Amino acid sequence: MGNIGVWGTVAYILVIVGIFYFMGVRPQQKERKKQQEMLNSLAVGDTVLTTSGFYGVVIDLTDDTVIVEFGGNKNCRIPMQKSAIVQIEKAK
Repeated sequence: MGNIGVWGTVAYILVIVGIFYFMGVRPQQKERKKQQEMLNSLAVGDTVLTTSGFYGVVIDLTDDTVIVEFGGNKNCRIPMQKSAIVQIEKAK
């Protein structure tokens, strides 16, 4: 009788861990993958929205940074990490 109680407890714990995985970890991994795919499609000339709420145009790219030009002022070019980009509008 005691042996069934131990296995029941183990099964209960595994069910709880499974629920946490499918409700927490897995959606987070999907979102991270979606964000990475978006950043991989980034190209010069695209309009981007940054995490701070600024819109700008990408003028140069490296592996992990971008240079974004803000407004019509050609002197306002700021290098930033790609991870600071939350939305991309492709250049037409």
